[in-house]
Amino acid sequence: MNEALPDVPEVRVVGLPQLTSGFDLVERLDLPMHLKVHGPLDPLGGEQLAQLAERINLKGRGGAGFPFHKKLRSVAESAIRRGVRPVVVVNGSEDEPACRKDTVLINRAPHLILDGALLCAEALGARTLVVGVTRESTQRSMEAALAERGLGNSRRAALRAWVQRNPVRMVTGAAASLIRSIDGGPAIPPGRKVSASRSGVGGAPTLLSNAETFAQLAVAARIGPERYAHTGLYDEPGTVMLTVSGAVARPMVIEVPTGVPLRYVLQLAGAPPVPQGVLTGGYHGKWIDAATVDEAIVSRNSLDAVGGSLGAGAILPIGRETCPLGESLRVAQWLAEESAGQCGPCYLGLPAAARGLEDVLDGGGPAALEALKQVAKNVKRRGACSHPDGSAMFLESTLKAFTDDLAAHVLGNGCGRPVEGVLPLFEGGRAPTGVPGDADAAESGASRQKIYVDWTLCRGHGLCADILPEVFELGADGFPTVAQAQVPRYAEAKALRAVRRCPALALRIEEDTRGQAPSRNLPVLSQGRGRRALGR
Repeated sequence: MNEALPDVPEVRVVGLPQLTSGFDLVERLDLPMHLKVHGPLDPLGGEQLAQLAERINLKGRGGAGFPFHKKLRSVAESAIRRGVRPVVVVNGSEDEPACRKDTVLINRAPHLILDGALLCAEALGARTLVVGVTRESTQRSMEAALAERGLGNSRRAALRAWVQRNPVRMVTGAAASLIRSIDGGPAIPPGRKVSASRSGVGGAPTLLSNAETFAQLAVAARIGPERYAHTGLYDEPGTVMLTVSGAVARPMVIEVPTGVPLRYVLQLAGAPPVPQGVLTGGYHGKWIDAATVDEAIVSRNSLDAVGGSLGAGAILPIGRETCPLGESLRVAQWLAEESAGQCGPCYLGLPAAARGLEDVLDGGGPAALEALKQVAKNVKRRGACSHPDGSAMFLESTLKAFTDDLAAHVLGNGCGRPVEGVLPLFEGGRAPTGVPGDADAAESGASRQKIYVDWTLCRGHGLCADILPEVFELGADGFPTVAQAQVPRYAEAKALRAVRRCPALALRIEEDTRGQAPSRNLPVLSQGRGRRALGR
């Protein structure tokens, strides 16, 4: 069985180091050592910074891959239009068992991350900087780095800066979850999706990006776009931080230039010469088979082209001695446990999908396979965050990548191989609802209240969906899509307001004395899209 990865595994580099410069000298670069290794950094104006990010084609390294220059300009434009100071947030939450690259950077090179974040804060005129973390080691390292720079959370300071510690849960790494926790709420995504660039922390325009993204920006600001482009591919210059684990002799975090063959990275970590498959992008990523591994290079575009995903930078090969569907089942069960417990298609759909894959492995035949496909399809685009989408993508990729094994389980007596447990998972299960360890956990689960729609009275005014988007969504006909639903505990006040303001008096709230699980129909609104904004 594969043990859980340590916070800071072995670190290696291919070619000349950029983000990992100085790692061969000390375990952690404090501020004096950081300046010796990287040198001073001059400030840049907002448009200069946006042009730099655009010239190096910098995209978010947390998984989504959104162009950083667009985000920067959008925040600047929103701040100017509204006449408010923006906020800068570093997302250092790394809550996937197979990801450690950001944790390594925060533990060993925190000042490189702060360099990029402070560049942005000064360029935007921000007076608030928050670093979100979920581990004790990253909290200690970043708090020490802030202290070394004389930064703190004093109201009199020109820049208020602090570390926001959240529980280790998959959903706490979502941007909306981090923003909500900074504002004092539970570390789970709200029902209504709003662009952080328009309204983030405290309602202010917020520049939120991944820890590695800010570190890459700091490197580029020091050496310039021309020299930065000398490393890696023409269309994706620079380096990439990867976490390689699974069936490898030496789990590691490795910095590589884009364009390096994926096969070479696997060899460095001691992966099987001919792996049965490689999971790319982590547990919200995609599988590629052994033949495809030889075609792939380390880049976002290349991995997308071969059916993989760069995602959060996790690379996990498995050998031929293990059952790939059984390995995927363990991950699917963990993903189901990681639900925040507030969106029905997620907290009901993901466990159903895991049970469906288990039915396939237990000889459920073609009917079980079709049921699994339908459940995975129904989960997508129906959550308050990307967790159900990423989990469904993982399941669909599993079925597509291992067709021979799938046929053996569906049409025969199985593949005959055991499950070795080579994909790392956190030890111990977690309850599928709430956020354990959160001071506001009592607010994050379901309450004992249910809200009901009386169809004989409802006239489709739609006010319920405006007030309580966590529960109500309007169908194409303008009427709510659910008749009853459990109310999330944090939304109890809003539910009462919806009942009182319904023009047709078609809503009522009742106490659920039996303590049943929430309703199966608990939709949330789809993500709104903000218009493109221009930088200053």
